[in-house]
Amino acid sequence: MSDAILEMRNIIKNFPGVKVLKDVTLSVERGEIHAICGENGAGKSTLMKVLSGVYPHGSFDGEIIFDGEPQRFAAIKDSERAGIVIIHQELALVPYLSIAENIFLGNETTKRGLIDWNEANSRAMELLRRVGLNENPTTPVGQLGVGKQQLVEIAKALTKDVKLLILDEPTAALNDTDSEHLLGLLRDLREQGITCIIISHKLGEIVDIADSTTIIRDGETIETIDMHGPDATQSRIIRGMVGRSLDNRFPDRTPNIGEEIFRIDNWSVSHPTQAGRKVVNNATISVRAGEIVGIAGLMGAGRTEFMMSVFGRSYGRDASGRVTLHGKEISTRTVKDAIKNKIAYVSEDRKQYGLNLISDIKTNVSSSALGKIATASIFVNSNEEIKIAEQFRKDLNIKSPTVAQVVGNLSGGNQQKVVLSKWLYTDPEVLILDEPTRGIDVGAKYEIYEIINALAAAGKAVIVVSSELPELLGLSDRVYSLAYGHITGELPIAEATQEKLMELMTIEPISSKEAAA
Repeated sequence: MSDAILEMRNIIKNFPGVKVLKDVTLSVERGEIHAICGENGAGKSTLMKVLSGVYPHGSFDGEIIFDGEPQRFAAIKDSERAGIVIIHQELALVPYLSIAENIFLGNETTKRGLIDWNEANSRAMELLRRVGLNENPTTPVGQLGVGKQQLVEIAKALTKDVKLLILDEPTAALNDTDSEHLLGLLRDLREQGITCIIISHKLGEIVDIADSTTIIRDGETIETIDMHGPDATQSRIIRGMVGRSLDNRFPDRTPNIGEEIFRIDNWSVSHPTQAGRKVVNNATISVRAGEIVGIAGLMGAGRTEFMMSVFGRSYGRDASGRVTLHGKEISTRTVKDAIKNKIAYVSEDRKQYGLNLISDIKTNVSSSALGKIATASIFVNSNEEIKIAEQFRKDLNIKSPTVAQVVGNLSGGNQQKVVLSKWLYTDPEVLILDEPTRGIDVGAKYEIYEIINALAAAGKAVIVVSSELPELLGLSDRVYSLAYGHITGELPIAEATQEKLMELMTIEPISSKEAAA
């Protein structure tokens, strides 16, 4: 007999000009881990915001039944009072406050009108043990990695007598070890009777942990799959998400590789605040015309730091080395220099470094090359700006009715296409793509892969940095491995395997061992 803790019936949510949720129905059993899957823009996060009161009752149509009672949440505090806690993909922690201060922020333990820090730290320590985090509760949250910050968020949720815990893309920014620890914690919470809803694009994790999976496509419920059944596979989920089978996750490509275009020789860069600590040490790579070169490495290996320091010294200090384009040494000392020399860099953090989220598509697209549409080098030609942005909207299939759409309202996949448009508008010869598909679904990934292949086919030199080894193996012509800031190997794709790359990615260079000694 069904024991649903949550039922959402016929949910409809509109934004100006867009119907995001058309008729969504969701039923979650008590004590289960329930996954919600769908392409970017399908309405998953919007549905959870409806449930948690971010979008209050009256701003949507439909009915919410929680714990057997109809609910009309006017704000987040109402849903939390009922036992629903949501942890968003962008963590809501204050980096300068301690773990304990964050856990009890807004819910402080007081004694005679003052905060009882001994009690707060003691309770925080108990909660940290419960989530498997061995940290001093007085440690500032900003000193923790993203994986540990996720655990602090869960510890914070456990102070609120949580019955239903919602996690939106909880492992998107985590390495494999942190992801496995977090999923293990969710299993423990299930054993304790806490129901969990998890939104994720990592289908392998969904198959591994979920009891049920509801698929949403274009704002409508497609189906709910019993994940303990025989047909609970990634292929089945993908078919429901995109409306078709994706037998091949990577589009076909026949490489046409020419002469060397771009080369970085003996590149080194030091940590921005720890003088003498080299984050990248004598790294050398090259890329040819029409070639896609992958950069593999574990978290902390220096992949992003390497690329950012080359692109206008955007990271670190005391950068040294030689950068050449078509055999001629060029300057990349500033971002302006790098752009002038036909280099583009798509950051792994599109929201912080890639986009102006409160601005529209057309403004973002033109922002890296305003001089191309400036009249008398002073005023932006608005008509030309719209024309160019519209062309990119069509060419890259950005799903938006107009280029006047605010970028912050787009899905992750469409935001990534806006970032790519922005840099393609600079007419680069070299494109550095850092985690180009992070946080986007399999359908949008395929579209991004098609764009990357098209760039290579046009004779561009493409560098792809990714934490997903299957992605590098599916895209690249060659792969470099990076460990402890050193290039530890280079493999043509015909010889590259996940096992070989992992072996190279875990080599500790002699210089690192000597430094540790």
